[in-house]
Amino acid sequence: MTDTASTWRLIEDGPRTGAENMAIDEALLRSFDPVRSHPVLRLYGWQPPALSLGRFQKAAQVLDLERCRAGGVPIVRRITGGGTIYHADEVTYALVCSPDQIPPASSIKDSFRILTGFLITLYRDLGLEVSYALDTVSPDVRLGERTPFCFAGKESFDILVQGKKIGGNAQRRQKGLIFQHGSLPLVNRATLGLSFMKDRAPGLAEDAVSLEQCGIPPEYDLVRHKLIEAFQRNFTVELSPQPLTEQERSLAGELLVGRYGTDRWNLEGGDA
Repeated sequence: MTDTASTWRLIEDGPRTGAENMAIDEALLRSFDPVRSHPVLRLYGWQPPALSLGRFQKAAQVLDLERCRAGGVPIVRRITGGGTIYHADEVTYALVCSPDQIPPASSIKDSFRILTGFLITLYRDLGLEVSYALDTVSPDVRLGERTPFCFAGKESFDILVQGKKIGGNAQRRQKGLIFQHGSLPLVNRATLGLSFMKDRAPGLAEDAVSLEQCGIPPEYDLVRHKLIEAFQRNFTVELSPQPLTEQERSLAGELLVGRYGTDRWNLEGGDA
């Protein structure tokens, strides 16, 4: 690990719109210098609740757009892949680093185990028995199968509580850069999220679980505080609270207007 890895920037955001959140996440990635920058951990929430599409999804193919409009639910597109997620009552994290700033991984897939290790630590600190899907599911369960709705399928390094998926995580790789973000559900809103999909088969939301359902108080500040403690202990690093830089803030503003504030990007995946 490099010298810059001993201290991570901690950006603690309040609740923002989906478009603002995705613009900031991309601005952090674009502004990151793998040699000079300290790695970044950002924590944030969503207000109002929003649907996020995976990078390669088409809104008209997977969402009931009329229902979304009638419900006043904003739709945004992530820079990471995967299925649709309904974001409400959750703590969301995003991290940006270089491969040299984390413990060595044998493969890109293995880096998921490393970069979600702090979540395992956090959930165990909260008294939960958690495991990766890869380590516990029966051989007849297909892992990694693409599903339009995030919680309808399981990836190898999804985190499970009593066989059910808690939150979701997605990663984006660029040359010398790793970007990852994920959700920690305080309250289970998977069924509500599913109601905005074209395929609303009830069973598609049955494998999702939240902290509240596990007996953990659904309090944002409590989970955020525990997450920070677990992150520092898991990676043996110090988190230094810092705001967005002027460059990051300016770029996020440009992305908000030119990309995340447009239907062309959010619904179709094409730049404005």
